[in-house]
Amino acid sequence: MATHEHASFDPKIIEQSLAAAAAHSETLRAGLAPEAIELTDGALLVGAQCISVTVKDGQVCLNLPAGIGSKCFSVPSWVPNGTAVQACLDICTKWGIPCGVQVTLSAAGQLILKKGFGCSC
Repeated sequence: MATHEHASFDPKIIEQSLAAAAAHSETLRAGLAPEAIELTDGALLVGAQCISVTVKDGQVCLNLPAGIGSKCFSVPSWVPNGTAVQACLDICTKWGIPCGVQVTLSAAGQLILKKGFGCSC
């Protein structure tokens, strides 16, 4: 069985996205009366980073933050080995607290897959 190199997202960019989510939450809480806060669930999906990865043995492998770890995603056979794939990481927060991530894979502008881990936004 072949081993896969796991591509990684930049931790600094992830931290910047988390800071933006926390700032949004603080602004929301500061500007709304308590009864208005009840109208929102506090969920916010913040884009972190997109990286280029290559399909190998029908899979794309990534290192994911937030303790999720290394994951490999099988891609459909219409995406051949060696294809450059865009892997995007989004961070899901509730009231500024990170609670999950979402991975989106696409090639040539077409969605291949979208997978969430943890809470959804």
